Amino acid sequence: MPGLLLGMAVVVLGVFPPGVTDRAGGGEAGGARVRAVEVVGRAEAAGPAEPVPPGPPGNDAVVPAVGRAWPVGAGGPRPRVVRGWEPPATPYGRGHRGVDLAAVPGARVRSAVPGRVAFAGRVAGRGVVSVELTRTGEPPLRTTFEPVRASVEKGDEVAAGDVLGTLEPVSSHCPSPCLHWGLLRADAYLDPLSLLPPWLLRVGPSRLLPVAGVPEPARRA
Repeated sequence: MPGLLLGMAVVVLGVFPPGVTDRAGGGEAGGARVRAVEVVGRAEAAGPAEPVPPGPPGNDAVVPAVGRAWPVGAGGPRPRVVRGWEPPATPYGRGHRGVDLAAVPGARVRSAVPGRVAFAGRVAGRGVVSVELTRTGEPPLRTTFEPVRASVEKGDEVAAGDVLGTLEPVSSHCPSPCLHWGLLRADAYLDPLSLLPPWLLRVGPSRLLPVAGVPEPARRA
């Protein structure tokens, strides 16, 4: 209804620690002092504002310069997730400790985030590359990629989007060739897609963002 008057009563709590003088009252406040302030506002009734769709941060957004990239399909549409992360109910229970991304044999496999190569070799006949992420707490996060024919060596520093190797043409648990991408903190498996913000999950190119959605390790007493 146009011209509708809205009245609001707001109670403001002023909390003063011991030893702080309340200038308005001219005395010292030894605890919490409550002052009630009545505010009367007038406004015209309006309909609800339309929601603003989320999007990537603008050029003026203040974010740490930490890169993010999809491990495969760089520069194109986001890769198809063949199978997502399925955490097991128990440490040794059944589940899927990572995500599978569709890719063709020989495709370049890139580091999703900056870090240091912690392992590059073969495990049970498969090529595996593990990257220890920088600035991710203690113990640090580690990403794993397989099956990958490594072009990097242990100790190499890599940035997001740097090539780690190529996808090997070996059989896997996927119905078609895929890259298995894992994320761990110590022995705990996490969802590697949590490294990417929601809007980057919809596209392929790399971006600059802080670590998203990955919990810090619990501090030991």
